[in-house]
Amino acid sequence: MTPLPRLMVAPNGARRGKADHPALPITDDEIVETAQACQGAGADGLHVHIRDERGRHLLDAGRYRALLDRLGDAVPGMYLQVTSEAAGCYEAAEQRAMMRKLKPAHVSVGLREMVRKPEDWPEARDFYHWARDTGVEIQHILYSPHEVGAFAVACASGLIPGTSQAVIFVQGSYANGSRDSIALGEYLQPLSRAGDVAFDWMVCAFGAEETASLVRAAELGGKARVGFENSLWNANGEVAVDNAARVREVFAALQGVGRPVVSQPTN
Repeated sequence: MTPLPRLMVAPNGARRGKADHPALPITDDEIVETAQACQGAGADGLHVHIRDERGRHLLDAGRYRALLDRLGDAVPGMYLQVTSEAAGCYEAAEQRAMMRKLKPAHVSVGLREMVRKPEDWPEARDFYHWARDTGVEIQHILYSPHEVGAFAVACASGLIPGTSQAVIFVQGSYANGSRDSIALGEYLQPLSRAGDVAFDWMVCAFGAEETASLVRAAELGGKARVGFENSLWNANGEVAVDNAARVREVFAALQGVGRPVVSQPTN
């Protein structure tokens, strides 16, 4: 499995729009421009959502393929990850159908969206095995320590195949920012239930505590996802000018913490 990037940027997400921040990228042109700025600021990965003509969350294989082709030229060497997020608009079958059609190199998938009830496991298992066999690398989104435990058990039982897995732990929420955050150690402990499976893990964090949470992840050996999908705020409580400013702050904060940062900002 390809190692996760040290510093991924998630510049837009599925819910926020220009009313939340005028520099939040909506169009493909804006996404490409933002990706270039964030790569220059130190990001080595991009987690990207696309929108329809009205700015609404969209899962569309053709649109994604066209954007990925543009990004491959615009930000060479950057780890490019698409989302499969439902965001209240899609059912699991539609999410899986998009991924089967697109066959992305890297995609984020929420366990709780693939398995809403125990009866969903047969179709989810088939999907996870298809992804492994097709070379589609999944970063599993886990929103709570309880979900981490369920995920670890699924890995140990073979429902989710593979001896190495990429995951992202979500701290906080849109509704309450960092007030809903759970200590990172509580996410890490349940991974022991997966047996010999190795984990490449990352953290994203809502609210003004984003920078501190990402630094803590690095101190514990994890990786970081920053950007307007989760937080608009710098560590001092001020609203960031744009995504590149958030990348620049977190990049600087990660210097000398954990494993060395490989990429260097160009501006």
